[in-house]
Amino acid sequence: RLPILKEAINNRGFIRCIEAHSGLSALIAETARSVVDGQTIEFDGIWESSLTDSASKGLPDASIVGTESRLHTINEIIGVSTKPIIVDGDTGGEPGQFQFLIENLERMGVSAVIIEDKVFPKRNSLDNSAAQTLEDPEIFARKIAHGKRVTLNEDFMIIARIESLIAGTGVKDALIRAEHYIRAGVDGIMIHSNQREPSDLFEFVKEYDPLCAALGRRPILVGVPTTYNQYSDQDLADLGFNIVIHANQLLRASHKAMEETADIILKTGSSKEVDPICSPVSEIFRYVGL
Repeated sequence: RLPILKEAINNRGFIRCIEAHSGLSALIAETARSVVDGQTIEFDGIWESSLTDSASKGLPDASIVGTESRLHTINEIIGVSTKPIIVDGDTGGEPGQFQFLIENLERMGVSAVIIEDKVFPKRNSLDNSAAQTLEDPEIFARKIAHGKRVTLNEDFMIIARIESLIAGTGVKDALIRAEHYIRAGVDGIMIHSNQREPSDLFEFVKEYDPLCAALGRRPILVGVPTTYNQYSDQDLADLGFNIVIHANQLLRASHKAMEETADIILKTGSSKEVDPICSPVSEIFRYVGL
């Protein structure tokens, strides 16, 4: 499945992905279909998120869950899906750790890894109470270059996640970092924002193509509209994004449903009242088999 992601972007210019944090959530991502204007649409790929992987284990997204545990989750997803997978690689670690991750992801058939330019241990970008410390862009660019040297499959993509707008260092810093990473050979740039109205993100996107034209190469552009999801996938595609990732919605939806279900059972003293909001056991069997 490894080359499918790059092929889809090359053929269509834009794809959408949704997160999965377990085998069951991967089955949802795999089988979800909807008819819009007479056309059947589905998700093009799966995002394996550090946040949702950690949260599903009851742990914070703070570089606590190790690589081997992450690989186990990825293997669960691979076992029940056919869609290309993009993995959240956090900071990538030291160059040797990044090489270990890349070797395993390639062997498993993962299509891309996204690493963010913060120092280890990272804190989640949506945590407004956390200090976000950025890595020196030259050091991070060397990590990217090292990753590209050890990559065996030309279809495997390394994508740099720029955290300037999260850390408050601004658009100019984000563009400087993008230039470093493009020169280092990165395959894609993810520009991240935690604002409801991300004017700085849109300013970066406006400046991105002229920067790439000056450098003679345009890596794909990735967006994650968790906070600015009033803008549709098509809106973001029209702006120039090649991948839009819905990065945590399946986990958040399941958390809310589990909380409500547990509360109703406690209040009523019976599970009968939650039957209307629960999938029948037969539906679970349909997904996972007997």
